[in-house]
Amino acid sequence: MNIEIERKFLVLGIDWKKSATFKFIRQGYISISKSHVVRIRIIEDRGIIAIKGLIKSISRMEFEYPVPIEDAEELLQRFCQYTLIEKNRWSLTFEGNVWVVDEFLGANTGLFVAEIELESETQEFAKPGWIGKEISGDARYYNANLSRRPFTKWK
Repeated sequence: MNIEIERKFLVLGIDWKKSATFKFIRQGYISISKSHVVRIRIIEDRGIIAIKGLIKSISRMEFEYPVPIEDAEELLQRFCQYTLIEKNRWSLTFEGNVWVVDEFLGANTGLFVAEIELESETQEFAKPGWIGKEISGDARYYNANLSRRPFTKWK
């Protein structure tokens, strides 16, 4: 069984960009329910389909599989509900841990979310100075929910 254990935080400033690299991501949701989501994602020239289970604390089941790029494009165009998520995903290492920062674009412009994947829910890690408030349990920040109610419409 594949388990994703992840903590999420808001991001302060842009100093982290100095040591980061990024990839552009487009993703949409074929299915969103209380028990799972089915997501299709294109990262540059790769298609990926993911099935993610219900979030319990900071963990959930996750299954990801490659999809031919032409099929991924077709799925995004024909089967995705709500707003597509577009973002630059920045990657960097801090004190031995890989962090990703999602710089949301389009309907979610202005939102920056940092994520760290962990081996266990109790794993300790150092937080960079640009890490702000933890939002791991705040469902508004889940990508599937951002597709239904974009950040720019929160106010």
